[in-house]
Amino acid sequence: MSGCRAHWIGLSICIVFAALLLAKPAAAGPPYVSDDPEPTDYRHFEIYTFNQGTATRGGTSGESGIDFNYGAAPNLQLTAILPAGFAQTPGGGTSIGPSNVELAAKYRFLRQDTFGLDVAFFPRVFLPSGSNTIGDNRASLLLPVWVQKDWSGGWSAFGGGGCMLSEVRAVDFCEAGGVVTYQILPKLQIGGELFHQTADRRGTPATTSLGVGWRYDLNDNFHLLGYVRRGIENTDETDRYSWYASVLFTF
Repeated sequence: MSGCRAHWIGLSICIVFAALLLAKPAAAGPPYVSDDPEPTDYRHFEIYTFNQGTATRGGTSGESGIDFNYGAAPNLQLTAILPAGFAQTPGGGTSIGPSNVELAAKYRFLRQDTFGLDVAFFPRVFLPSGSNTIGDNRASLLLPVWVQKDWSGGWSAFGGGGCMLSEVRAVDFCEAGGVVTYQILPKLQIGGELFHQTADRRGTPATTSLGVGWRYDLNDNFHLLGYVRRGIENTDETDRYSWYASVLFTF
C-alpha cells in the first residue's frame, strides 16, 4: 500500500473516532463488524439467527448460526455463538461443518450518563473448529475495547478495536473500526462503517473495507438486520464483497 493511501486510511479512521469524542442509547453492534459497548439489558436476552460470508479470489466462505446474549448483571453481558461454516473454492466443492464456537463477556465500566461515553471491555474466546477447511482449527483470544456516544436527534457513533492472540501467545492480527448510525424512521436505523484489519501471521494481507448496514424493528421483540461490505485495500485477496443478515429476538 502506498504511503499516500495509508495516510488517507489512517485519517479516515481518526475522523470516525473523533466523532465518538464529540458526542437516548441507540442499538448498535450487529450487523456491523465493529462492536459497541452497550451490554444486553439486565435479565434480558438478545438472540440472533444469522448468516454471514465473504467472497475473495480464493473462494467464498461464511457461517450460519445462533448468537446468544444475556444480561447477567448490570453492565455485564454473556455471549455464546454457535456457528456452522461453509467454504467453497473456484472449481472445487463446498465444505460444510462446525465452525469456531465463540464465548465472550462484555463489561461496561464507564457510562455516558456519568462519563460522557460508554466504554466496555469485550474479551472473546474462539474455540478450535476441529476442521482444516472450516473456520480456524486453533484456539484464539480477541481483546478489544469499544466506545460509544449517542446524540439527541437519532445520531450515534461507536467503534474501537483490539488484537487477536493465537494459542501460541503471539499477536496474530489487530483490528479497528468505527460506525456512524442514524435513526431515519421510528423503526428504521441505517449506518456506515469503516473497518481495518492488519495482516495476519498466516500471510493474509491487511484489509480495509467500507460497509453499510440497517436495522428494521418489526415490533419490540422481532428485528431484521442486514449489512453489505466491500474491501478497498487488497480487495481480491481479502474482501470482494461480504454480507450479514439476521433476525433478532429480544425479550
